[in-house]
Amino acid sequence: MESKIEILSTVKIQHSPDLYKVVDALNRTLKERDLMFGLALDQEDQTKAIFTIYRT
Repeated sequence: MESKIEILSTVKIQHSPDLYKVVDALNRTLKERDLMFGLALDQEDQTKAIFTIYRT
């Protein structure tokens, strides 16, 4: 069985130490709606984070 993950949206935002809490809450709340959220530190600018919304 193949799982396809589709990127719905990506946005670069100011990094904050508590951003992971928002992403965690979104993932826990919306996983049954086939949505997944990701957060990564921007490799080019460490003061920015990349927030991505996926459909699973």
